[in-house]
Amino acid sequence: MNVAMYVRVSTQRQAQAQTIEQQLEQLRKHSQTHGWVWCDEHIFRDDGYSGANLRRPGLDRLRDQVRLAKFDRVVITAPDRLARKYIHQVLLTEELERGGCQVEFTDRPMSQDPHDQLVLQIRGAVAEYERSLIAERMRRGRLQKYQAGGLLPWTRPPYGYRVDPARPRDPTGVRVEPAEAATVTEMFVHYAQGGQTLLGMAKHLTEHQVPTSSGKSRWNPGSVRSILTNPVYTGTVYIGRTHATPAQRRQSPVMPIGRGRTGHVQTPAEEWTAIAQIPAIISQEQFEQVQARLAQNQQFARRNNTAHSYLLRALVSCGICHLACIGHTSHPGYAYYTCRGKNQPLVSCRQEKCPSRFIPTGQLDDLVWQDVCQVLTHPDMITAALQRARGGQWLPQELHARRENLRKARVSIEHQLERLTDAYLAQVFDLSEYARRRKELEQRLQVLAEQVRQLEANVGQRDELAAMVQSIEAFCQHVQHGLAEATFEEKRMLIELLIDRVVVTNEEVEIRYVIPTSPQSERVRFCQLRLDYLERWTVPITAPIGDVRSREPYNVLLGLKLSHALVL
Repeated sequence: MNVAMYVRVSTQRQAQAQTIEQQLEQLRKHSQTHGWVWCDEHIFRDDGYSGANLRRPGLDRLRDQVRLAKFDRVVITAPDRLARKYIHQVLLTEELERGGCQVEFTDRPMSQDPHDQLVLQIRGAVAEYERSLIAERMRRGRLQKYQAGGLLPWTRPPYGYRVDPARPRDPTGVRVEPAEAATVTEMFVHYAQGGQTLLGMAKHLTEHQVPTSSGKSRWNPGSVRSILTNPVYTGTVYIGRTHATPAQRRQSPVMPIGRGRTGHVQTPAEEWTAIAQIPAIISQEQFEQVQARLAQNQQFARRNNTAHSYLLRALVSCGICHLACIGHTSHPGYAYYTCRGKNQPLVSCRQEKCPSRFIPTGQLDDLVWQDVCQVLTHPDMITAALQRARGGQWLPQELHARRENLRKARVSIEHQLERLTDAYLAQVFDLSEYARRRKELEQRLQVLAEQVRQLEANVGQRDELAAMVQSIEAFCQHVQHGLAEATFEEKRMLIELLIDRVVVTNEEVEIRYVIPTSPQSERVRFCQLRLDYLERWTVPITAPIGDVRSREPYNVLLGLKLSHALVL
């Protein structure tokens, strides 16, 4: 029997307090009691990850392994280690059991008995309530201290200030650092007078080796902007200046998403709350002048330039450094997609420039459009990719073979149960040994029954796939008539709908498509820079294709990746 162990702690402080090791020791003793083999490769751990969030690397790896039928059982110390929310506990338990993996908690073994299930539900609800209660109490306690003026909203002071190391959040201990304060003053003065841009100021500070707030030597425009927009330099500390929001963008669609899932959006100034007064570095008038100029420059920013149109705008990525490519026109007739990594380090935030070549926009646009036309006029390519995404398991002969194998396995286990009963009646072994062996065989029967249920569900999924193929073919027939006369705007709309990304690696061009699977999804544009599209808008290639039903009317991302050579 392959057994997996899952352990988790919510904070780094808990991780440092050896609570992970305490859980592991408890699981190790439990394994020795049952005679299971202890294997370090079968331990999945999340140090410092909240149980209220399902996005955890250790849990993700465990779910992937269970989906591949690598384990028969997963053991956890308590339900709140699996998840803090009851609904998450139910979802994860059902998902693991669908993969043929039984979930077991060491502090109280659970069964299908209604009383045990009720206890599990109550414990999950209590854990969720406890977490919400603690979070609300902490939030209200911090708010009261803020409003009383006895607590700062930061432990690391802004650039230009220092705090008392013993009491870093005490407003009375804040003092001005003269050298940094002089730099802040010069930044506000020069920008208000119109003599410098954000990039120019960052370059000037870097060239003169002025250290940043973290002690580094390289500035970037974002750091300069954060200083120029911070009202703390007028002498007033505010809370509520920003609020968390789901992150909308990332550097490139070929970059890993990472753990962070939220961004921050500035709230209107009238919603800010002043909580403390500290020494001022600039006047309120200087601050307002800089904000007015920032707003004016934002309207005339280069990204708002609509003088040049690029068919693949925001869809091209560099296959070498994995950053996004932007359109650039130096002279009429000389337009290129260039990797952001080729810019100076102040812009690309990279130490070295990307060695990729400039990509002629005309050649790449023509290549991608011709490929789009080829795909739409030959829907059989999409159908083949859809079948490949399912691994061919939806074909009738495959279903029949798997059904027969499961039937033979069930018959074999039933015969083993009969022989086991005969051996017990012949007094070959005692009652406890008989009960243990019979329980293992019955558990194997339960796993087989679940696999049979999933297999029978694939019969209905096959019909869904057939309907999906018909919808895709109808879509292709609908749009292919106007491809030859399509205008630039129509081409752009079609490309936004069908293309996930275009990855250029030297002379190789890889086009990744996303295909509408229903008439409703034909109206949904698939923007690859949306951070949450992997969870809401796509179906992993390894996942059952039936998952499309829960995501409609969104599109399905297939393994349709076509590569071409680009002559540069």
